[in-house]
Amino acid sequence: MSGRVAARSGSSNERPARQINVILRNPEPPVVSPSVPDTELQAAAKAIPQQGIFTEIQKELDQLIGLHHIKDLMYEIYALLQITGMRSEVGLLSDPQVYHMVFKGNPGTGKTTVARIVAKMFQRMGVLSKGHLVEVERADLVGEYIGHTAQKTRDLVKKALGGILFIDEAYSLARGGEKDFGKEAIDTLVKAMEDQKNQFILILAGYSDEMDFFLQCNPGMPSRFPIVIDFPDYTVDQLIQISEGMAKERDYILMPQAILKLKQHLLREKCEGEYAFSNARYVRNVIERSIRSQAVRLLMQYSGGSPGKLELMTLRQEDLKLDLKEERRP
Repeated sequence: MSGRVAARSGSSNERPARQINVILRNPEPPVVSPSVPDTELQAAAKAIPQQGIFTEIQKELDQLIGLHHIKDLMYEIYALLQITGMRSEVGLLSDPQVYHMVFKGNPGTGKTTVARIVAKMFQRMGVLSKGHLVEVERADLVGEYIGHTAQKTRDLVKKALGGILFIDEAYSLARGGEKDFGKEAIDTLVKAMEDQKNQFILILAGYSDEMDFFLQCNPGMPSRFPIVIDFPDYTVDQLIQISEGMAKERDYILMPQAILKLKQHLLREKCEGEYAFSNARYVRNVIERSIRSQAVRLLMQYSGGSPGKLELMTLRQEDLKLDLKEERRP
């Protein structure tokens, strides 16, 4: 992947579904002297988001490993919303933009996490009234008989009003051909995007090739998604950073030998894995399995007493159980 916000430009395998999940200012301008050079004025303008709403959003974005192009996009949207408000105040045209999006990438690359941050920022900026995220997949949209799908889809759109409707593995709606009820869900979504314009944001997510194919299944679909973002796979070094962060969040420490073992394993997995690599989701499974393995080791090693605090925190090389063949397929 290019790692940049991409223009729209198919293979598909069956993958497990997920359940529905609901996730529940203008800054003060810098004071500068008229004699300040343009370069310093630009630097001062760039510093504006450090005050107010973008400070909090930026803190959440900075916790994400990589994804620099997405962080830049969030700043662009923030800046646009600020300037749009200023234009409106002086009587200039300020028509609202459409913010429906497509997220393309493998599992575990941060798509859902970014969607939650987008929802929060749009709520704080007044674009969305509630800022909640309604996460669904094909089974939540597609019914069992004619008319059932349209009603289910309309109900979910209604639930998402004021927030974001996030459809994971959205390409699965187009898998069944003309007679499949998935097409009815697509048509209902397209109509809702027009009828409830600016009342909710629709984000479609899924694997890159499948999403490119999906966007061509309805003539009105591509033009309704002005923002298409690639979520690249993490590098091995980034996955090591993520794994250390996950351990730290749980009050554990990965020993250097454990980190080396994990790094070598990830290199093999990325090169030899039969299925699409599941990125951060994969290393999370590694960390959680290692924590369980450490618990067994400590109970056996300290059967007559309690380990010290440092030992309770330490994940050693022997704690990493990396035979995760059954978890390779997302």
